[in-house]
Amino acid sequence: MRVPLLDLTAQFRPIRDEVLAVITRVCDAQQFILGAEVDAFEKEMAALLGVRHAVGVSSGTDALLAAMMALGIGPGDEVVTTTYSFFATAGCVSRLGARPVFVDIDPVTFNLDPQRTIDAITPRTKAIIPVHLYGQSAELDPILAAAAARGIHVIEDAAQAIGTTYRDRLVGGFGAFGCFSFFPSKNLGAFGDAGLVTSNDDALAERVRLMRGHGMQPKYYHRMIGGNFRIDALQAAVLRVKAPYLAGWTAARRRNAARYRALFAEAGLTEVGLPVEHDHGYHIYNQFVIRVPERDALRAHLTAQGVGTEVYYPVPFHEQECFRDLGYAPGAFPHAEAAARETLALPIYGELTDAHLRIVVDAIAAFYAR
Repeated sequence: MRVPLLDLTAQFRPIRDEVLAVITRVCDAQQFILGAEVDAFEKEMAALLGVRHAVGVSSGTDALLAAMMALGIGPGDEVVTTTYSFFATAGCVSRLGARPVFVDIDPVTFNLDPQRTIDAITPRTKAIIPVHLYGQSAELDPILAAAAARGIHVIEDAAQAIGTTYRDRLVGGFGAFGCFSFFPSKNLGAFGDAGLVTSNDDALAERVRLMRGHGMQPKYYHRMIGGNFRIDALQAAVLRVKAPYLAGWTAARRRNAARYRALFAEAGLTEVGLPVEHDHGYHIYNQFVIRVPERDALRAHLTAQGVGTEVYYPVPFHEQECFRDLGYAPGAFPHAEAAARETLALPIYGELTDAHLRIVVDAIAAFYAR
């Protein structure tokens, strides 16, 4: 039995008829750009996430970009963020001509270290972007307090964290903006690229709405320079079908995470460092990331055994070629560099069976028993 890293067909099968029906509805209406489908999606997402505003956009990357543009981030500004995340977190900062300022991670949760974040603030800091990595919230309280005291904006990168909580509140509503991704592999995934920007600030939310349509209002009259960041009506319709299932899918991922823990304990695999759940929030397990010695050899072994894995992420930002001019040297952020060498994501999607999980754990046990 093969165990893929992710099997979207297993999720799609039971909702196939519902999804095809709404795709047909959109096709029959021939309203593909914004319109009623997107309006309804945004209202439902705002209610789901407990925020005043939810603005559908074209991807998680464009969510970050539009949020930064709405805050006027540009040349001469600095944005403090983690060195260990998906590229968009830092790439969007540079695209606007601002300077990303990287900080190291907490070696236990892989989220950015709050004190190092605060220490990196300078008079040029315009924003801080904490990333809720792998589905667990960053430690927000000290970051929010430091930002508020200095008049700095906080943008939550919640691309991997829809449904995650921090101190009993859903993430995405703590900062000026929350930015979500609906890339197909996410807990709530579209049928292509799609994203969302959330905010509890009326004026900022309106700026993002303008930004996603070239700053245009009314038609052909441009109040500001934006971009084409609109979510497709087809994607909004699909996400409306899938959203009511999200809580159940996330609960299934959490059950699988708990079962992994039990199976690893039974196997006595002390070599495997398991994800740590902080007591400050609800982990949704967008990824189940272990920490292991001989990571690359283990991954090759699992591939040969038919077990899918992925490395999130093999190269921290400060070691990427495109950020070489920022002047960070190897060794600057040792916790992130160690995570890049030692972490491995295992299959965690909700449709996995106990037999699948046993295959994964048995294969890992066989590798370390050799």
